[in-house]
Amino acid sequence: MNQRTHLLHIITGDGKGKTTAAMGQAVRMLGHGKKVYIAQFMKDGTSGELSVLRGLPGVFVSKGARMQGFLNSRNAQQMEDTRLAHEEALKDIIKEIEEQQPALTILDELNVALFMRLVSLDSALELIDTALHSGDVVVTGRHASHQLMDKAAYVSKIEAVKHPFNEGQPAREGIEY
Repeated sequence: MNQRTHLLHIITGDGKGKTTAAMGQAVRMLGHGKKVYIAQFMKDGTSGELSVLRGLPGVFVSKGARMQGFLNSRNAQQMEDTRLAHEEALKDIIKEIEEQQPALTILDELNVALFMRLVSLDSALELIDTALHSGDVVVTGRHASHQLMDKAAYVSKIEAVKHPFNEGQPAREGIEY
């Protein structure tokens, strides 16, 4: 068996818990005294888990590709501006990973950014490959591409069986964000 040192993990599916699973992996890595790098896509950087993780030694949270609001409310020019901002953020994220050399890199919601064409597959692969030089990489989000799943050593799909959102319940602080 060919053992690879650093592996790609994909956490996808339409169920709740993809980011939570990735952050649990971060806590596990930190528990072994190793460095963790976190970049979020499609989010504004204010979720509860980040406020705790930012305060822990060994964690670097990127300012990266943050986004406020929903894509479906953007016109064509705003979508292009958002795409350009994400591609530019990827360059910064790559530099930060090269500097930090984390044992674990979490690219939260990168699958969605790829699916929405805010990030090109080539750029995403360059980012992932850069991070794999120093450690494992976890990519989360719905709609994982076949290319990333084929590249991954771990693929987990979280299935939505039941969720209060489907009955009109809004997202709750501390549970969904």
